[in-house]
Amino acid sequence: MYQPASFTETRLDVLHAVMRAAPLASLVIHGPDGLDADPLPLLLDAAAGPCGTLAGHCARANPLWTRAGTGGIDALAIFHGPEHYVSPAWYPAKQEHGRVVPTWNYVIVQARGRLRAIDDRDWLRRQVTALTQQQEAGATAPWAVGDAPADYLDKMLGAIVGLELRIERLSGKCKLSQNQPAANRDGVIAGLQALGTSRAAVMAAEVAERMTPPRAD
Repeated sequence: MYQPASFTETRLDVLHAVMRAAPLASLVIHGPDGLDADPLPLLLDAAAGPCGTLAGHCARANPLWTRAGTGGIDALAIFHGPEHYVSPAWYPAKQEHGRVVPTWNYVIVQARGRLRAIDDRDWLRRQVTALTQQQEAGATAPWAVGDAPADYLDKMLGAIVGLELRIERLSGKCKLSQNQPAANRDGVIAGLQALGTSRAAVMAAEVAERMTPPRAD
């Protein structure tokens, strides 16, 4: 991934936060027919290893798990955070000299490591339970794995296989108008907010946060 210095993010807590907020990753391997990518929700265990470990599952019918095997295969998990088109019409510089062009703001994290399959019913139940609890948190009436009939749950667990990726390297890129003058960044925030969509509001907040110097702990 191309990473200009102004957009590179290396703070582990920030990278992990993006992964937790956008758990549906694109999991990429090199299969017998070339590159394969599967969209899979991956749960981060930040304490397992220096960079953390990802856990998920796929359908038993998916050849991904047989290709990974118990010995493992090199894999890349891509987590896509907030993204939005940026119009040059939002820059004060458009009126000043017109030398502006459109761009796209985005947040992305790439996790590389060895992917292995785990065909273990107890492990799967723990993984599915943890993922469900994470996603159901805050719901008025959260659904729990134990809400399903035992025989049905057993059948569903038999139809999936666990996957684990121990992260060896993390790369983060937060392209949030940091390369623009302050006036243009203010214009981006105002332009996004004027759109009135939740997606634009999220990106406006991301740009604003990057304009605020980090607090000294």
